[in-house]
Amino acid sequence: MSGHPSYRIATIEGDGIGPEVTRSAMAVLAEACGAGRLDFVMVPGGAGHYQASGEVLPEETLKACRELDATLHGAAGLPGATYPDGTEVGNELHLQLRFKLDLYANVRPIKLLKGVRSPLRDFDAGNAGRGIDYVIVRENTEGLYASRGAGVLLRGEVASDSLVVTRKGTSRVARFAFDLASKRGGALSDGKQRMTVCDKANILRSYAFFRSVCEEVHAEFPGVEIDYAYADAITVHLLKRPDFYDVIVAENMFGDIISDLGAATVGGMGISPSGEIGDGHGLFQGAHGSAPDIAGRDLASPVAAILSGVMMLRWLADRHGDPALGKDADRVERAVESVLEAGDFVPTDLGGKTRCSEMTQAILGALA
Repeated sequence: MSGHPSYRIATIEGDGIGPEVTRSAMAVLAEACGAGRLDFVMVPGGAGHYQASGEVLPEETLKACRELDATLHGAAGLPGATYPDGTEVGNELHLQLRFKLDLYANVRPIKLLKGVRSPLRDFDAGNAGRGIDYVIVRENTEGLYASRGAGVLLRGEVASDSLVVTRKGTSRVARFAFDLASKRGGALSDGKQRMTVCDKANILRSYAFFRSVCEEVHAEFPGVEIDYAYADAITVHLLKRPDFYDVIVAENMFGDIISDLGAATVGGMGISPSGEIGDGHGLFQGAHGSAPDIAGRDLASPVAAILSGVMMLRWLADRHGDPALGKDADRVERAVESVLEAGDFVPTDLGGKTRCSEMTQAILGALA
């Protein structure tokens, strides 16, 4: 692959199944891109590192994530690894990275792959051309979660947290979502490029403001249709007519909730990728947790980590004007889908018995 640029990836294996799925992703991505294209720079972080050193995100790791081309992360969190106030250490790793790198768009593709049975059987592949393929863009730095660590607890009787919505935060995530919709093929049901705003504008001023800012940004994207759905109603729509959706944007907490619902409709968290993206940095990891109960037993599905790697390659390709890297990403996605469709290798989280190492080898074989 001489003549193509190379990329340095800050790689945090993390805790639980994190090391297993990260190594699978590294093997598949390296095979797809060819020798010398990707340099995985291993850096420490997570709950286990906190227990050993008192640091969940060492300065060297933050520096690598800031200076290298992208970040690949396995998973973080261990039972009993908590701060003195009882909150979990594991979440802190990517939360700190999220804020310190300003990763304001949490991108969760919801796509039903061939060979995977959806709980929504009407939308399985081959059913009158229907399917599930949309993206949830969750605002990642404010909303209700802006109160994290800053809420008020009065005398064990009253607790309050503040919902924070800013013009800057909303406009940039709306612009990200509209831009994404403008580059996709449109919703499966009608082919229209559509951006849906998920909110509770009928009840709370903060969400009405969120909606109004999204409407302002829409003027920049006349080719993309704007649509609205209340957070409670969209949970019904994502089950009844998922093929209507193309790109959905939501405040932090609502986005957190509906993206897990969407993942369940396409096979679960074990095959669902995610990316946390800002103007200058991108962090990619499977949507699942660290699953310490199966750690080290070769039982985890590497699919989410591998597909998160696909997202990383596409982000790098777009950012650096490297179409060859985009083609490598397409090859990996096709390899994953061909293995799942053939049905000989089924990960444990999809009801099969295929081990992490076996799934990895099958995908490598499909790539070759």
